[in-house]
Amino acid sequence: MIFYFSGTGNTRWVAQQLSQATGERLVDIAQALRQNALHYTLEHDERLGFCFPTHGWQPPHIMRNFIEKVAITCSTNTYTYAITTCGDDTGETMTIFNNDLRKKGFHASTLFSVIMPETYVCLPFMLTDTPAREHQKIAEARTVVERIAETVKRCETGVVELERGATPRLYSYVIGAFFNRWMITDRKFTVDSQSCIQCGLCAKVCPVGDIAGAPPVWLHNGQCTCCLSCYHHCPTHAINYGSITRKRGQYYFKSDQ
Repeated sequence: MIFYFSGTGNTRWVAQQLSQATGERLVDIAQALRQNALHYTLEHDERLGFCFPTHGWQPPHIMRNFIEKVAITCSTNTYTYAITTCGDDTGETMTIFNNDLRKKGFHASTLFSVIMPETYVCLPFMLTDTPAREHQKIAEARTVVERIAETVKRCETGVVELERGATPRLYSYVIGAFFNRWMITDRKFTVDSQSCIQCGLCAKVCPVGDIAGAPPVWLHNGQCTCCLSCYHHCPTHAINYGSITRKRGQYYFKSDQ
């Protein structure tokens, strides 16, 4: 079984590739949380996998919330692994994630990061990749995911392939802690009513159901993950996060990439 969270599709694609290679079930945790589907039983030969993006050098709060609430019944020697996608590096994301897992009696001994096109554009130094860089990252990711799938199928333990970055503890426990405490909010999203074509796509792609109506209204219910799926999918660039994204690029994973 593979539990995954994805906003703009990068992690969904990785999870799907892994599912196709291993034949194991996919569970979208955003949907599971909405439906209160939080009890799972693994077959005796099922592996336990987790796929999620790195948000501010930490696991997304939706993934941490899911781990806190979920009940998974499996054998004590179930093979457990985790994969995080990132634009460049992960910091101590997997250390934090494994600490959360240990509270539920699990430990992922096999860990990977997969570099994918950049999606976070809400800080001065954060930009989407050029189209050429997007294609390069996805091409390289295909090779990486194929290797991960072979490792997982063989149930190899102790494999750790992570792009932690130069100062991972600073990234995750100082900068990341501030980011995830203060910058994960839907209150800075705006919509340009003159550009909005009221297609409803933003509400449809929001993984946590935080958008209603057309033009969109954010519900301010504490569920937003700042995955920026609404921003990146908007066909007219009518959605922005404050003023900083008005001249920034858009990206989401397309099935033909």
